[in-house]
Amino acid sequence: METSKTLNDKPRVGIIGVGQMGHGIASNILKAGYPLVLLDHPGNQPVADLLTAGAHAAATPADVARQADIIVLCVTGTPQVEQVLLQTDGVLAGLRPQAIIIDCSTAIPSSTLRLAEAVTKAGGRFLDAPMTRTPKEAAEGRLNLIVGGDTALFEACLPLLRSYAENITHAGPVGSGHRLKLLHNYVSLGFSAVLAEAAACAERAQVDSAVLMDILAKGGGDGVVLGRLRPYIEHGDTNAFRFSIANAMKDMGYYTAMAEEAGAPHAAAEAIRATYAAASDAGIAQAPVPEIIDFLAGGGKK
Repeated sequence: METSKTLNDKPRVGIIGVGQMGHGIASNILKAGYPLVLLDHPGNQPVADLLTAGAHAAATPADVARQADIIVLCVTGTPQVEQVLLQTDGVLAGLRPQAIIIDCSTAIPSSTLRLAEAVTKAGGRFLDAPMTRTPKEAAEGRLNLIVGGDTALFEACLPLLRSYAENITHAGPVGSGHRLKLLHNYVSLGFSAVLAEAAACAERAQVDSAVLMDILAKGGGDGVVLGRLRPYIEHGDTNAFRFSIANAMKDMGYYTAMAEEAGAPHAAAEAIRATYAAASDAGIAQAPVPEIIDFLAGGGKK
């Protein structure tokens, strides 16, 4: 990897999007000894600890790019990725020759392919590396990454990726990471919607929720999703599943867009997307996914 090495022989890293996931990523990049510059943005989590640990702040995405050999994007989705790369003072305006962009967002793959081409034309290189797991694992440096891009570039970036991820899979060429992330999230969020609807039905049918959880855990309903929703169903605790209803709706919309572009069936996905959309429209868009159970138990109305 051709980079401007620092005194500790590590490339300079920029990060754009220091939210719940990005803060953990940034913290672990610093702990691994990489010089770090972050975009100063009102959507960030508090960054005083990162600045104290040696990070520097930059005013625009272009300023971040001018100071970095590798730029990690950890923003909400496709519109934000497109904006941060392509706006007048965006990343491409300040991109260093042969710099690498690692997009950790969840995005529509067709947009990813267009953006990767734009990065290449600007003299840079691109990996899509969406993540799974939660802010807790991000803080612990234990994310899962699904990476799309050139094999040699992937291998060159592994030391950095390992600073904030536990399980890293090279999925194939550019766009493969985002395709697999959407497939993963469809299954995860689809299971969540099914379990939420079942829990709401159980409540209205006066079925004991603890007994329902026990039956599911001993049968065909056991798994990660049950583990995430069970604390809320039994105790009203959302800490195991802090993903917002708005993000669930977004990801389901991205999945149905991908499926439609591929000519794949997606009737079930459309129904699940509509469930999250109805909850969002009812005013609980920023609530964590488990709270959709209350919305559904109320007949889908607020």
